[in-house]
Amino acid sequence: MYSQTLTSPLYCLGDGHDGIWNIFAEIGDKKHRIEILDWYHLTENLHKIETNKSILDQLEAYLWTGQVSEAIKLLKSAQPVGGTNFLSYLNKHRQRLINYQYYQQEQICSIGSGAVESAVKQISHRVKLTGAQWLKENVANILQLRCAYLNSQLAI
Repeated sequence: MYSQTLTSPLYCLGDGHDGIWNIFAEIGDKKHRIEILDWYHLTENLHKIETNKSILDQLEAYLWTGQVSEAIKLLKSAQPVGGTNFLSYLNKHRQRLINYQYYQQEQICSIGSGAVESAVKQISHRVKLTGAQWLKENVANILQLRCAYLNSQLAI
């Protein structure tokens, strides 16, 4: 039917929810896919730790520059309240933790999924317009038109 050529590498940015990563696992070839944990979700979980500001700042600095091993060492030595949960979170997503500073400086890809989440909400609101009646099979057609428009593939 319709297809879209995937970029190589394919950057997949998401929060920590398993459902997102399960969807990404179905897209493209793993060797051409770079999965990235959203920076803002990472720091949101970091700030659930109860410790002093200097330790939080140092952990954030390590994570920002991709020094995950150093962050883990500091977590283990400081043993903050909530540190065990955050350590599990880091280990679960370790292969998705990048040098966020470098990716942002080089503009390789976005490090936050906020723009995508906002676009999904906008589309959701438009599909649920008051008085509008959508048949399930028509939604995909509208979304294809929207994607074509956003990719400048639709002359208006």
